[in-house]
Amino acid sequence: MAQKPKQNTRNRKSRQQRGRKNGVMVFTKKNYSLLIIGLVMIIVGYVIMRMENEVDGVISLYVAPLLLLAGYLEIIYAIMWRPKAEAAPAEKSA
Repeated sequence: MAQKPKQNTRNRKSRQQRGRKNGVMVFTKKNYSLLIIGLVMIIVGYVIMRMENEVDGVISLYVAPLLLLAGYLEIIYAIMWRPKAEAAPAEKSA
């Protein structure tokens, strides 16, 4: 009977905890607000595109797609945005 190889639990645990502190949320309030802004932009873009029933209309050909693109880029930015790391506290000299 073949034996199953042992998994290296120490390495897996260090990968999971790398870069995270216990109890710290990955997204901040700013991330969520940027996500909501991006979602609103996308919804408005689709609504504007649907409101103009002409295929060759200026709004449905130019304005709505640009608004959709901006909304999707906003969501990508909201996911990638991170607060700047705080500087390490200055060492006290005794």
